[in-house]
Amino acid sequence: MRINGILYRTFRAPRRGLAKVQLGPGQGNYLGGWINVDATFLTAKIDVWANLEDPLPFRSGTIDVMYSHHVIEHLSDATLPFHLREIYRCLKPGGVLRVGGPNADNAIRKFVERDLSWFSDYPDRRTSIGGKFANFILCRGEHLAILAHSYMGELMTAAGFHNIQPCRPKTETFHPHLIDAAILATESEETPDVPHTLLLEAKKPICLGDMRESIAVNATTK
Repeated sequence: MRINGILYRTFRAPRRGLAKVQLGPGQGNYLGGWINVDATFLTAKIDVWANLEDPLPFRSGTIDVMYSHHVIEHLSDATLPFHLREIYRCLKPGGVLRVGGPNADNAIRKFVERDLSWFSDYPDRRTSIGGKFANFILCRGEHLAILAHSYMGELMTAAGFHNIQPCRPKTETFHPHLIDAAILATESEETPDVPHTLLLEAKKPICLGDMRESIAVNATTK
């Protein structure tokens, strides 16, 4: 996969024009008009076969928008900062990231409230609030990172992003010129008032002034 990613980046990766990338489409979320990147090619429809734990197969400053939905929780805490820095590197100045995964903040809230109905029976049928919470957070060991809003904000700020804003799944985006209805339609959410998915949008600063403003704003919100 690493060699394939290097070859794509060298010979086929976009150099100009509008470029939209989806990271980890899996088996059923291929997006037409986007470059779909995944490590799985036997069971998924993709455009680029590459490991998301490696450097991303794109040149620096060439991508307008990256979309990642329920992927990053499968990356370890050690890998996640590097992955976000890679996304930042690939985006053009002013480029947008929309990233989502299991909402740990809401899961903790519902665990404390002992709200069994908020949790599903996936991947295992469990009847206790602790068992359902473990299902959601750990997913039988498939989830390697806990995605809380403050933690994601910390990592995204450290990677260089600014204008980090939460969005409601399926219905809300701050960048409709890049995140269109086709994207929102792929997102599912049974409890929109207390979403299961933490969705954040952020931008790569256009200039140094944007970066200074971002640092000041983030410092006041911690």
